[in-house]
Amino acid sequence: MTTAGDIMHRGAQWIPAHETLERAAQLMRELNVGALPISDENERLCGILTDRDIVVGCVAVGRDPAQVTAGDMAHGTPRWIDARADVGEVLQEMKDHQIRRLPVIENKRLVGMISEADLARHLTDDQIAAWAESVYARSGPTPA
Repeated sequence: MTTAGDIMHRGAQWIPAHETLERAAQLMRELNVGALPISDENERLCGILTDRDIVVGCVAVGRDPAQVTAGDMAHGTPRWIDARADVGEVLQEMKDHQIRRLPVIENKRLVGMISEADLARHLTDDQIAAWAESVYARSGPTPA
């Protein structure tokens, strides 16, 4: 059985909720990633921050990334998966919530992230095609 721990990218790092988006962008550059899990003061997942969140939710609306915190951008219920979960559960979680990145937790601690690239490296073409169709499916009629 292939598990989330088998396909995840190890070495994922938190961005504490009190850190600025400026620091988050620097960390993304250093780690060469497009998303960071956001942690509360107890190192528990409270959100996920993407490079797009920084641009669209902060910069594009005229806010200063040196003044806005990662916690300010944390909205909704964060999704995650246990490291022992079967890859089928990973795909279902990502499909059900139409997400492209999934933090992996073990013993209540962040141990990795699963991204589209990780799926592409570890899944069959059929699994990837089915997952992509479900995650990127449009709701409603396609515009002409």
